Amino acid sequence: MPGSEPIMSGNRSLCTTFTFVAFSSLEELQPVLFVVFLTIYLFTVGGNLLIICLIGATPSLHTPMYFFLVNVSFLELCYITSVGPQMLVHLLVETKTISVGGCAAQMYVFTILGLTECCLLAAMAYDRFVAICHPLHYTLLMGPPVCLKLAAASWTTGVVVESAQTTWVFTLPFCGTGEIQHFLCDIMPVVKLACVDTSHNETVLFAVSALFVMSPRLLTLCSYARVLLTILGIPSAAGRRKASSTCSSHVLVVSLFYGTALFACLQPKAAHSPQTDKAAALMYTVVTPALNPVIYTLRNQDVKEAFQRLTRRSPFRQMA
Repeated sequence: MPGSEPIMSGNRSLCTTFTFVAFSSLEELQPVLFVVFLTIYLFTVGGNLLIICLIGATPSLHTPMYFFLVNVSFLELCYITSVGPQMLVHLLVETKTISVGGCAAQMYVFTILGLTECCLLAAMAYDRFVAICHPLHYTLLMGPPVCLKLAAASWTTGVVVESAQTTWVFTLPFCGTGEIQHFLCDIMPVVKLACVDTSHNETVLFAVSALFVMSPRLLTLCSYARVLLTILGIPSAAGRRKASSTCSSHVLVVSLFYGTALFACLQPKAAHSPQTDKAAALMYTVVTPALNPVIYTLRNQDVKEAFQRLTRRSPFRQMA
C-alpha cells in the first residue's frame, strides 16, 4: 500500500505508518476545502487569542467566569491546532500518511483536550450556579484558590484518563492496509485497525467514555436546572433578563459541544460509520472552536464593552 511500511511479526504484517482516507472521494473539491478550512483555522486562532488578550488586559474581567473562559479559549486554540494544520497539508498532497508515533501524539493531545473541555464547561456551569443561586456567598465559594483547584482538577482528569486510554490503544498490534477512515487519529477508527479481537476492550472503552463524558454533563445539567428555577423565581422581568443573559453564551457553547461530542463518543459500535464519524469530528474540531469566540464576544456585553474600550485606546486609532 502507498504510505504503509509494514514489518513482519510472526505471520502478521504490522504497520509503522497509517494512511488517512479522509476526503479522497472529494478530490476535485479539495482545493476549495483547503481555502475554507484555512480561513476557519485562522479565524479560530485569532478569535481565541483575542479573547485571551482582551481578558488579560481588562482588570474588570478578572473574575472566575472569565478565568475559566481563558482556559477554554486556550484549550480551543490547542484543540484545532492539533488537527487543523495536518488536515490542511493532507488536502494538498496525494499521499496522506502519518507515522504510528505521530498518530499516537495527535490522539494524546486531541483526547486530553476533549475531556478537559467537558470538565471546564462543568466548572463554568457551577460558577454560574453559585453566582445566581448563592450571590451573597459568591466571593467565598468562587475565590481564586477554588477556581485554580477546579481548573487543575479539569486538566488533571483529562490528562490521566485519556493518557491511559490512548496508551492502551497503542499497545495493540496494527496490521493490514493501515488505512484510517478519518482525517485524524480518533480512537475508534484506529482501534478498528488492530489485528486482535478488541470487543471486550471496546466495551470498557465505551464505559469509560460514557462515565467521564456523562459525569461533567450531568453536573452541568444539574447546575443549570437550579439556575433556571432560580431565574423563574425572580419577580421582575428585568432581573430575570439580567440573570439569564449571564448564562446564555455558556449554554450555547455547552449545547454545541455536547451535541456533537456525545453523538460521536456514545454511539454503539454498530452505529459507527466513517461518514458519521467524520461529520461529527468536523463539527467539534473545526466548527465549534470557530463559533465559540463569536458567541462569547457578540453575546457577552462585558466582553463587547472591553473590546470597545481597548479599540478606543488603540494607538493606531489615535493616529487616525
